[in-house]
Amino acid sequence: MAEHITVYTDGGSRGNPGPGAAGFVLLDSCKKQIGGKGFFLGETTNNVAEYRAVVEGLKAAAQAGAKAVCLFSDSELIVKQINGQYRVKSDSLRPIHSEAMEILNSFSSWKVEYIRREQNTKADALVNLAMDRRGDVEAKTSDPFANQRHLRLGVLLSGGGRTMMNILEQIQAGKLNAEISVVISSRSTVAGVERARAAGLDVKIIRKKDHPDVKEFSEKIKDELVAAKVDLVVQAGWLCLWRIPEIYGNMVMNIHPALLPSFGGKGMWGHHVHEAVLQAGCKVSGCTVHFCTNEYDKGQILVQRCCEVKDDDDADVLAARVFEQECIAYPEAIKLFAEGKLPIGTKS
Repeated sequence: MAEHITVYTDGGSRGNPGPGAAGFVLLDSCKKQIGGKGFFLGETTNNVAEYRAVVEGLKAAAQAGAKAVCLFSDSELIVKQINGQYRVKSDSLRPIHSEAMEILNSFSSWKVEYIRREQNTKADALVNLAMDRRGDVEAKTSDPFANQRHLRLGVLLSGGGRTMMNILEQIQAGKLNAEISVVISSRSTVAGVERARAAGLDVKIIRKKDHPDVKEFSEKIKDELVAAKVDLVVQAGWLCLWRIPEIYGNMVMNIHPALLPSFGGKGMWGHHVHEAVLQAGCKVSGCTVHFCTNEYDKGQILVQRCCEVKDDDDADVLAARVFEQECIAYPEAIKLFAEGKLPIGTKS
């Protein structure tokens, strides 16, 4: 997560009004480019395009995890309006000016400064390319995680830890911009605990039977997640229902070894699911990654992957085939979360 981000923005139209575009480039605190995009806007004016660039650049900085931003624009008018030196007189600019100010004020600190056009070549190039193509364009960057914020994951498990290890392998292979900050197990003697400790991960044992009620059990889990500064909770073979607190609404994922909404609910886990699929005579099964709520398997579906059910399958064979798809689906869902393509912070 880049806590301080520099944003270069530009916008313009060919005709004023005419076909226009907006663009921005993001740099981290080391001045390394971490993102950038050009947006084709259709018929618009120069000033609207300049403001749209500011808004989109600020949104991207916020999504990248910025706490503080420094924004540069080569529109002297826009810079002076944002800094309160000029009043916004145009009715067409007031709404987008308000939008820009609202985003700016969401950062812990910000500044907006004017630069000359020759100092803003990258954003300017994106704008012209978007107008030439009459479509959006992405900035070229060598950073594979340019569009992903770094995630601190909290893994919840109750068993062997295979799903946790798959996620860890994806991180170590450079395919996920994340780290496993804490592993919480509801059992003390399962293989998942041994695997996590062998990998050097921080492991906490929180057993339901050690707490008088679900409320205290859930509170203990929440406290450990908060202490580890977890951005996303990943249930990986977790078998205990816990009360998800509001602060983690739409920030807890689970993977289910069937295609929800079928074969879900209380008691439907592991081989119970695969046996039910076989008994029903299904020809297709698969897995579902979904946000968790305080009901079994009822959260928003995020990613699903399918596999064939063969006539001679038993539960073990089908489970192995489904798990192959789980190893693809879960990292995909985590990546979508990191890229800001999933809703975050909705009440559970």
